[in-house]
Amino acid sequence: MADLKGKTLLITGASRGIGLAIGLRAAHDGANVAVLAKTAEPHPKLEGTIHTAAKAIEDAGGKALALQCDIRDEGQIQSAVAKTVEAFGGIDICVNNASAISLSKLADTEPKRIDLMFAINARGTMLVTKACLQHLKVASNPHVLMLSPPLDMKPQWFSGNVAYSIAKYGMSLAVLGLADELKSDGIAVNALWPRTTIATAAIENILGGDKLMRMSRKPDILADAAHLIFSQKAREFSGNFLIDDTFLNQNGGVTDFEAYKVDPSMPLAPDFFVPEDVRPPKGVQIAPISMLR
Repeated sequence: MADLKGKTLLITGASRGIGLAIGLRAAHDGANVAVLAKTAEPHPKLEGTIHTAAKAIEDAGGKALALQCDIRDEGQIQSAVAKTVEAFGGIDICVNNASAISLSKLADTEPKRIDLMFAINARGTMLVTKACLQHLKVASNPHVLMLSPPLDMKPQWFSGNVAYSIAKYGMSLAVLGLADELKSDGIAVNALWPRTTIATAAIENILGGDKLMRMSRKPDILADAAHLIFSQKAREFSGNFLIDDTFLNQNGGVTDFEAYKVDPSMPLAPDFFVPEDVRPPKGVQIAPISMLR
């Protein structure tokens, strides 16, 4: 498998969780990582800042650039991209990981929450990708990755949280369109999504607390899947909507997923948006929804 030594990744929402895990995995190869996030000072409820993330990436063997950036602000995005290129000479990989979530029925969703989710998830993803394009076009194996779900248009994925689902699907629709739009430029555009819940701040603080955290997988599974995506030839691997364990199993030969569990004694909790026809690898057991109540 090709490594990412000397490659430059720009990752949004990289101060913690999945974004940081992707940065750390790349750092093990000796990659450069631009850490984009809003958190520059310690937060009472959220672990990590752009500075602690950058240090962790450098400790893991990479080079890092801590950039405070609100991806709702076009000027901040352009500044972050310019500083990344100045520091590392270009951008090879753009990872759109930053996301806002609010799981509520439309009647209970405040307009400001709708605006936030659309501004970060859909609009922010497109603005960040757009700002990186001129640099990706001259990279040797350029990739754009969205942390967004397959386009499985079932009512069950929208009902009860329609604003969030539309905002996340907006990221996936960007994959669908940009994979074709950027094909002639040789830029790969793909989506990656977890089969199970992932142990992140969103799970701990918003969705389920300690029990759901213990029924989750570590962010490392998405980091390993992303690394495998980036090792593919961009001109030959684009427009894919990938589920982490299935992709690692079918394309990476991974058969043992136990190490990714937060608590090996607990069953795995299913995530939203995973199509029924994308079956888990052999030996992977997913808990029924009734166990989550």
